[in-house]
Amino acid sequence: MESHKIIMTPEQMGRTLERLAFEVLERHGPDSPLALIGVQRRGAELAQRLTLVFSERLGRTVPLGKLDINLYRDDWTKLSVQPSLEQTDIPFDIRDLNIILVDDVLFTGRTVRAALEAILDYGRPRKVEFLALIDRGGRELPIQADYVGKRVSVPKAGRVDVFVAERDGQDKVLLTGADDQSLQLPLI
Repeated sequence: MESHKIIMTPEQMGRTLERLAFEVLERHGPDSPLALIGVQRRGAELAQRLTLVFSERLGRTVPLGKLDINLYRDDWTKLSVQPSLEQTDIPFDIRDLNIILVDDVLFTGRTVRAALEAILDYGRPRKVEFLALIDRGGRELPIQADYVGKRVSVPKAGRVDVFVAERDGQDKVLLTGADDQSLQLPLI
């Protein structure tokens, strides 16, 4: 039987997103031409929340887009089920912007690779940085996040599930392992 461990409560998610927003603002300053693009599905909701913090702190609207990377995946022909296609909506010109790409979980790096390829179809931004709520390790590609909410060690058979109120009715992050012992790994 699979066991679950809550690794982030709603309050912790809120504080973590606010901290991440401040890290971005500290690095870029108030006049930086910032825009956020959230990876569908839950990265889009997290990006929406971050833009609210940015807009409040900067006194201006920060452009927000959402990106479906399913057609850019390098494994779509090997999948046993068809991927669920979501909408891509980038309603602004990305040229010369500092793009913050937002996703819920960083694992192998393949989603980020696909997202970068998709973004370049819209133009050439000044810079792209990556923000992940959770970094669970296990990279297959040389990709790292510029901003990380929390790093956790997860066994290969384990899973990190991010739930957001907008889509799931509640905020939380769960670590699901193959057995109770695998959930005892130290959090980094």
